[in-house]
This record gives sequence, C-alpha cells and structure tokens, in this order.
Amino acid sequence: MKQLFISLIVLLAFFPRLMAQEEIKLYQNEPKESNGITVPESYRDPEFVINTSEPRMFVYPAAKEIANGTAVVICPGGGYVGVAQIKEGSEIAKWFNDLGVTAFVLYYRMPNGHAGIPLTDAQTALKIIHQRAKDWNINKNKIGIMGFSAGGHLASTVGTHFKKKTERPAFMILAYPVVTMNKELTHGGSRENLLGKEPSAELVRLYSNELQVTKRTPPTFIVHAKDDGVVPIANSENLLKALKEKNVPAELHTFDVGGHGFGMRKKGIPADTWPDLLKTWLKENKLIN
Repeated sequence: MKQLFISLIVLLAFFPRLMAQEEIKLYQNEPKESNGITVPESYRDPEFVINTSEPRMFVYPAAKEIANGTAVVICPGGGYVGVAQIKEGSEIAKWFNDLGVTAFVLYYRMPNGHAGIPLTDAQTALKIIHQRAKDWNINKNKIGIMGFSAGGHLASTVGTHFKKKTERPAFMILAYPVVTMNKELTHGGSRENLLGKEPSAELVRLYSNELQVTKRTPPTFIVHAKDDGVVPIANSENLLKALKEKNVPAELHTFDVGGHGFGMRKKGIPADTWPDLLKTWLKENKLIN
C-alpha cells in the first residue's frame, strides 16, 4: 500500500507535464495546397515520423513560475522526408522549458517537390503563436525559430523569406543545418525532396538561404561539426559570412568531432558542450534570465 501511495504521488507530480503537450492543428480545414503525398503518415521507427501530411505543432509551455516570455518553434530534421520528433523535437523543447522558454515542436508537411509547403506551415505556426501569445504568456517580440539539418533549412528559410511582421522570427538557432541548394554543397536528398529532381536555377537560388540574407535577418546562433559527413560545414560557414556582410549579429560554433545529428544527447564528444554555448547566447541576447 505504501509503495502504491508513493507511485501515485510521483504520477501526480508529473501529470501536469504529461498533459502539457497540447496539439495545435495549423489549419481548421484542409490546407490550400496539397503536397501530393497519398500514402498515410507513419513511423519509420519510434523516433521518426515519415510522410508528414497533417500539419500540426505540440506546445511545451514553460512553468509559470519561471516563464520569461520567450518562445521558440522547433523544426526537427529528417531530410524533408520526415521529422525526428524526439531527438530534435520533444527533448529540445524540454531543455528550453527548464530555461523558462515555451517551445513548440512543429510537424511540418513534407514538400514532395512542392518547395513552398514547409515554409507555409512554419509561417502559419508563427502566426498562431502571435495570435495566442497571451494564452501562453509569450512576448510577441521574443518568438524565435530553431531547426536541425533539413529542419535547419526550413528555419533559415523562415528567417530569410518573411514578408510580414508575424512571419519574422526574433532569433534563429540552427544546428548542423542544410542552408544552400547548391548541388555541390547541399544534402542531396533534402534538395531533391524540396525542389524536385531537376529544379530551375531560379528555384535553386531562391532556396539557397545564404543568398537571401538581408539586414533584417534575425540574430543567429549556429552549431556544426567539422566531421559532418552528411551536411558539409560549408553550409554554416557561408551563411555566417553572409550574415556578417549584412551586419547581422551571428555566431558559429564548430567542433572537430560531432558528426551529424548529435542533438543534445551526451556522447562523450566535443560537441556535447554546445547547449551550454547556446544558453550563454540566449542570456546575452536577453532571451532568458
């Protein structure tokens, strides 16, 4: 009986967090544009959803006693074929929660050659957060975007292709991001899934985000490993150069060892320290206390 009572207390302690992940559908009805995917969404494994076709996000609100008004939309990676919703989604959201930041894990639709669809979903997510900022105790001037790998391409697209105030993130955080669609430097699978097999030069340029940086691109934090064998580090280096040329505050932290897709899980490698660097950057930019 005593053990049962203790178990009940533990369950009640965690119950608010278990109930915290409110699901927000991005569209009340069907989205205007279809991605053409007809197979059902499914799990490739417990941590990876493929053929994402129902656009939505999950809310991870910061506890009221530590909430600081900052929010971030997290775009998990997955080569534009799916989303790594745990390692590059919920685990990251909970890390932000501990810092008083409310996080939103975005399940964006896969483009399937319809390049504008992920961007539309991400911009819609930002619009919803602006509309419901009071509900989540969010400062509208402190809503940022974060992305990993192909999700980093989406995040950097959001940060360079906005047209309205509600579409512009206050900050960008990019982890081992795909940035360019230059065939020599990009991740081939992400490029084909986003743009199709034979994209026009104009389309390639449009979604090469290092070429789309302006002085209004938000302050940016980037992390990348030099031994990344999937997404060349030149993606981050060229983006940093473009940001600096436009006088956009930006940092790139590189590691000799890290590979690709390291997330925030500790592996006993140099890249393990990057969350501490991000925390410092967030403090310096007055996004956390």
